[in-house]
This record gives sequence, C-alpha cells and structure tokens, in this order.
Amino acid sequence: MKVIGKIIGALVGFWLFRHPFGIVLGGLIGHLWDIGALRPLGMQRARGSFIGPLFALAGAIAKSDGRVSEQEIAATENLMTRMQMSPDQRASAIERFSAGKQAGFAVDQTIGELRAWAGGRRDLAFLLLDMLLDVVYAEGPLSPNKFMLVRKLCASLGVHERELAALAAMRGYAYAAYGAGAQGSYRRSGQEAPRQPSGKDPYAVLGVTRDSHEREIKRAYRKLISQHHPDKLGDVPDELKRRAEERAREINAAYDRIREERGIK
Repeated sequence: MKVIGKIIGALVGFWLFRHPFGIVLGGLIGHLWDIGALRPLGMQRARGSFIGPLFALAGAIAKSDGRVSEQEIAATENLMTRMQMSPDQRASAIERFSAGKQAGFAVDQTIGELRAWAGGRRDLAFLLLDMLLDVVYAEGPLSPNKFMLVRKLCASLGVHERELAALAAMRGYAYAAYGAGAQGSYRRSGQEAPRQPSGKDPYAVLGVTRDSHEREIKRAYRKLISQHHPDKLGDVPDELKRRAEERAREINAAYDRIREERGIK
C-alpha cells in the first residue's frame, strides 16, 4: 500500500493549520496523490501509451518459438475485445503486434516502455502481466524462448517469478520454470503445464505451499490483496480496473477456502 503521500500530506496539513482538520485534509490529498488522481495531465495521458508496446511485446512473444499460431492470434484478438477497443485502436494494436513479429524487433526498448508506463507501481506491473498471460499460454507449456522474454519482462517490472506463478494460478495456468530451483506450482523443463480444467489451487493463487505456516499465508494474502486492489489504480482504462477487481475476488476466494480448510480465524 502506498502511504508516502498520505504521511507527507498529513504532516504538511498539520504544519499549515495546526489543527487535526489539517491532518485529515492533508492525508486526503496525499491519498489522492498515492492513487494517481492528482498526477499532472501529461502523465495521465501517457498512461494510454501501454497499448502499443503491450501488443508489440505480445507479437514478439508469439513469434519467439518460430511461428505465430492460430491460438496465439485468437488470444490476442480476445484481449482486444476485452479491452473494448475502437476500430482505430484495434488497427493500431494489430500493426504493433505485426511489428513485434519482425526479425530484429527491439524487445528491450519495448519492455522499457512498459516499465516506464508502470512507473514502479507493482499493481500496474501485475496488470500488464495479467493481460499477456493468455497469449503466453495460448499453446500450453512455455517454450524456452517465451520463458526468456517473460522472465526479462518480470525482471524489468520488479516482479519475482514466484509472484508470476501465483498470478498464472489465478488464471488457471500451471507455471513452468526452466532450470534449478523449481518448486511449488512451478514445473521443470520438459513437463507439460496445461491449463487447469476446473478449479484453482488456492495455495498456488496465494503463492504459498500447503505446508506453509498460518502466518506466512496471512502475510501472502495481505500482500497480494494490496497489490491487486482496484481502488489504488487511479487513472487507468476501465478494462484494467475490471481485471483488478476480478483478481481481488480470486485472491479473497482463495484465502476464504484456505481459512475454511484450516479453521483460520
């Protein structure tokens, strides 16, 4: 949870008014800054710039294993539909997706654009990854080249692979990691990671294991619900807010299932 704006606002409010009212007013203004509502208009307009690099990276991911499949094209089209794009926006997204498929495409620059758009905010980073997951997993298990691009994006956005695994679990995917150290919901190279046909492992959704201590489970839940809370997003398209609301419901549902199973108060 972002609190710097609230703290500074409360202190400034008290310094100006020397009254509890000033603390409340300053804290409120600081809260609006934390959620992005008071960002300069130029910064707010820049938020729309995520669409181009997002679909360009989707094209690069789809092409990374040699060819773009019908499943990957369908997943990309479904994403455009969910985002309720206008005809002009759809045409631009298709153009950027095609550019991402080309040899020599500047992947690092595109990832840098997404990192700049997220601005260090983990809630926005998770939304970017969430939107890409259907394209990433359109063909099932991750190929080594796809995994490399996803890992590079996560590193740039400051998202740990364990957190990506939990996000994938929310969507019903089993995350596949390559190399040593794979555990929990991770699968080693060469093993299938199909989409789960029904239900979602609540422990995987929270990024913990079934033998995790109650304190660890509660800590993971609080961290996730803070990262995915839709009220923190500020000036973003409605589709992103709807996705965040969906993720928050899934996190709450997973935690409720674990609480009922374990009798956690």
